[in-house]
Amino acid sequence: MKTVYIYTDGACSGNPGPGGWGAILRYGGREKELSGGEAQTTNNRMELTGVIAALEALREPCRVELYSDSKYVVDALDKGWAEKWRAKGWKKPDKKPALNPDLWERLLALAEAHELHCHWVKGHAENEFNNRCDALAVAARERAAEERA
Repeated sequence: MKTVYIYTDGACSGNPGPGGWGAILRYGGREKELSGGEAQTTNNRMELTGVIAALEALREPCRVELYSDSKYVVDALDKGWAEKWRAKGWKKPDKKPALNPDLWERLLALAEAHELHCHWVKGHAENEFNNRCDALAVAARERAAEERA
């Protein structure tokens, strides 16, 4: 099974507001950059969309080492929160609705096809790939804001 290293980040101006996401996939000395944006979204939706887009780019089941500065994404996957929300009809333990169930459904389905290992990295720090993802996300956010205007 191939091991692919994926770095993702999301950005939003206002919450909600124009947003963008960026992802870098690394395998065997090769890199692929992905990015996109939406005119009206939230930061968490962009964080999730970056991971989804990266996993959708994989053509076969892989061991995935996912690096994100989003505790929302990493903890919900690593600690099984998202699976528990789904099992309880997208309700959190406090009975409030879990946010972004449409994206979590897609992400959980994609994650099942791979051996996924999540790693939290500090944002805007020393991780060069996280910083590049941030730049991709910010550029995509700016494009989305311009298209909205």
